[in-house]
Amino acid sequence: MPKTLFLETPENFNFIRTVFSHGWCELLPFEIDKENWRLSCVFDNSKTCVSATVSEGDGKIKIEMSEGKINQEKILRDVRHILRLDDDLSVFHQLTKREFAWIGKTNTGRMLRSPTVFEDLIKTICTTNCSWALTKKMTTNLVEKLGTPTKDGKKAFPTAAQMADKSVEFYKDEIRAGYRAPYFAELAEKVASGKINPESWLHSDLPTKELKKEMKQIKGVGDYAAENLLKLVGRYDGLA
Repeated sequence: MPKTLFLETPENFNFIRTVFSHGWCELLPFEIDKENWRLSCVFDNSKTCVSATVSEGDGKIKIEMSEGKINQEKILRDVRHILRLDDDLSVFHQLTKREFAWIGKTNTGRMLRSPTVFEDLIKTICTTNCSWALTKKMTTNLVEKLGTPTKDGKKAFPTAAQMADKSVEFYKDEIRAGYRAPYFAELAEKVASGKINPESWLHSDLPTKELKKEMKQIKGVGDYAAENLLKLVGRYDGLA
């Protein structure tokens, strides 16, 4: 049976502006229903994957799950993560009050992110040196060809282990990743084997400058990609 969960939101939260903060809402497994302002997602549910539809009403986030057997604590944590519900924007809104008052007035400032930093990392590499159409094509291919299916026919973003199982040729021919193909194969292997842990960036004690250097050690991550990733893990120094 389907199940519905709810989350309280901060006073300065704007669901629509968060979902449309950048193009992530157009990249699978995210799907956006603009008529009803609902965001579809797919979450890791321990040993399986489950789809959900996220919307807002009466100051709460409504999460409609496709099935009832879920790891409720993890799903709620993932939704909090993608919508940045724990981000404190009060200081940011105060700093922008003079020149950019509209930011605080519209409760803008949160950037939609994926359930994992690994997914954000792969998607960011998919945005480098190409059109948005190609970015969407690559991410769609990754999800459709490698993602774990849900019971209702959707698919999750592939894990590092799933990606590490494929060759450079697969990424060239099937994903259409071009020069990124060897980067994907190498990165997936290193993350799957524990040599690299992108999730650690969320709570890293490194100064932002050093964390950026660490990110740039990954093939395919230059200044642009690193700056984008820094914002997705809550480091906004580059905006100063």
